Amino acid sequence: MPSQTVIEGDGTIKSFTDWVKADGSTDFQPENGRYHLYGQHMCPFSHRAAMGRVLKGLEDVISMDNMDYALSRLQGWKFSPEKEGCDADSVNGYKYLKEAYTASAKKLGASGFSGTVVVPTLYDKKLRRIVSNESADILRMFNEEFNEFCTNKELDLFPKALRPEIEEVEEWIHMSIGLGVYGPGMAQNQKGYDSAIKELFTGLDRAEAILSKNRYLVGKQLTEADVRLFVVLIRFDVVYYLWRCCKRRIADYPALWAYTRDIYQTGDIKSTVVFDQIMKGYFLSYYAKSINLDNIVPVLPELNYDEAPNRENM
Repeated sequence: MPSQTVIEGDGTIKSFTDWVKADGSTDFQPENGRYHLYGQHMCPFSHRAAMGRVLKGLEDVISMDNMDYALSRLQGWKFSPEKEGCDADSVNGYKYLKEAYTASAKKLGASGFSGTVVVPTLYDKKLRRIVSNESADILRMFNEEFNEFCTNKELDLFPKALRPEIEEVEEWIHMSIGLGVYGPGMAQNQKGYDSAIKELFTGLDRAEAILSKNRYLVGKQLTEADVRLFVVLIRFDVVYYLWRCCKRRIADYPALWAYTRDIYQTGDIKSTVVFDQIMKGYFLSYYAKSINLDNIVPVLPELNYDEAPNRENM
């Protein structure tokens, strides 16, 4: 079957967009042990995939390597097994993730890869190439296509009846909050900062209003909308607040703070939250210098994410 990944007019590939499908409609069939996830704990987009993998019970089905938390402008994501909590490339033995991208592009007949090397990256060990580097798609694959092998078949993060509402909520969360947390820190002038901070906290206030009345964002169950919001909220007080998003902490929002603890305590989600790598990743990566952080990792705030959220009856 032809690949859905597009070779651009210049002969390169800018993004990998194939899908694992249980219905046989693609070359990528769900199999136990066939697929591998390249990720990093610091990245919220990578965290989406890691959460889906754990929530569905796919840890023994889909293997994973954790990249170096310090992202380099020149080298990109690298494998640093000498660092605690970071892995070597257990599949290909590469030193840099970009090597997997280049090799995968050439396997598809492209001259190379011209897009951005990102985590998460889902890799097919059988066909020896990348399937997808789109976090939202990978999360849905984990949710829908591996039910034959997962240990939590009952969980559906994207139920058909709720899909329109989930996608509507995800759109404004992505724009106002998911991307919004970067605006204040990256602002080049006061006007830009004022606009960015207003949009961000308008989004957080909107989420607070919803979650003050409901346990989850959509319906009565955990969905992918909650996954996408949680990965931002769990980083907010330890990273984004220090990136000039300092109007309020998540801990200052009664509903958002309880909601964050609720998700954190769900299943084995806390195993995917590695604060040490989150903070080092943000404060030691190249972009930290753009907001004058000078590669100093601040102390972890004294916040108790294990405190009872008391949201079960909402």
